[in-house]
Amino acid sequence: MKPTDLRGILHYIPQFRDKVFIIAIDGAIVDDDNFGNILLDVAVLRSLNIRVVIVHGAGHQIKALAKKLGEPISNWDGTGVTDAETLRIAIMAASQVTHEIMEGLSLNNLRAAHTNCIDAVPLGILKGVDHQHTGKVHQMDVNLLRTLFEEGIVPVIPPLGFDGNGNTYRLNSDAVAVEVARALGAVKLMFICPHHGLEINGKFVSQMSVEELEAALKTSGDKVPANMVSKAHHALRACQNGVPRVHIISGEVDEGLLAEVFSNEGIGTLIYANEYQAIRKAMRKDIRHIMSLMKPSIQDGQLLKRTRASIEKHINEYYVFEIDNNIVGVVAVHPHLEHKIVELASLQVDPDHEHRGIGTKLAVYAESLARELGAEKIFALSTQAFTFFQHKLGYAEGGVDDLPPARREKYEQSGRHSKILTKKLAPGQ
Repeated sequence: MKPTDLRGILHYIPQFRDKVFIIAIDGAIVDDDNFGNILLDVAVLRSLNIRVVIVHGAGHQIKALAKKLGEPISNWDGTGVTDAETLRIAIMAASQVTHEIMEGLSLNNLRAAHTNCIDAVPLGILKGVDHQHTGKVHQMDVNLLRTLFEEGIVPVIPPLGFDGNGNTYRLNSDAVAVEVARALGAVKLMFICPHHGLEINGKFVSQMSVEELEAALKTSGDKVPANMVSKAHHALRACQNGVPRVHIISGEVDEGLLAEVFSNEGIGTLIYANEYQAIRKAMRKDIRHIMSLMKPSIQDGQLLKRTRASIEKHINEYYVFEIDNNIVGVVAVHPHLEHKIVELASLQVDPDHEHRGIGTKLAVYAESLARELGAEKIFALSTQAFTFFQHKLGYAEGGVDDLPPARREKYEQSGRHSKILTKKLAPGQ
């Protein structure tokens, strides 16, 4: 199912209705051929009553304009020294980008307002260097932004700030986006850039906790590519300041924004500040999702067929793995406590989330439950996934004598000849 399919996004709508998303767009993406599609995606978000703020950069345009004018610039991204000439070019470039965004939003029948909602102060003298016209956010006119929301207007915020004395300061757009997200209590901050997401040690990372990101940035060595270090630091700071989800995605992918918001797997990197994924006890309302997860494995013979009635009868023995309130994995824990043994059954993970360790987490969780119940051994039956249990989880192949009598009878009647896998449970392991 495409993430843009209304049926696919329907269950997200109650979560996001009237919530605030900050869309931080790099200047380079405004010049990309896909930029019009991004604004179309913004229109879809607005149609779902999601409150959107667009914060844009202009570094790409500042460099291009300086080259065209033949003028050297002291800084292009709003973090170093901004001299008077660079500020003049930055104002011209930012105005150009804001105009293109406003024009594109109008094309999609969205009302928008170019705001001066940022009160800025000079960045000042750092390590003996006067940063001149480079500034930092002092405070945000939150009331103005909320008034625009109430009128259905999309605020557009350039990387410029103003003080009460008629001065303009060049700001870093990523830093602005973080401050806007924090001030408005945004549920998502989405950095849209020319890169597909974060890489750690040369490997793309689709999701990571704020703790994992902080550790990666603190560890010595070139773990994060130099061109993504700034995004990583701002994502970290956003999460530490109360933004629960920060996304870093490519702006060159058609429907990428919607795919990131309305699908579990997304297209970029998600950094999450609160508990992003959790295992919980299943409820009756989950039965349809559980059966849907199991259906492919039942059809190819990996799992024994379960009826809705049988799952409902033992629903208190099923546990589901959720990502953002979507069920992507399931496991059952069937106790035979008179023999101090527990069966791990019905372990299944959505194909889109395989190879992410979800099956292992569910199996380890089942073991912890078995210990809490006082079991001394856990077993599982498998026709095709037995190497997973042996190599990943430390199970050993057993025989029918390892099964409790009632389960042994069902095993022999099934004729499936599943491998019997067992594991002793050390207390408190």
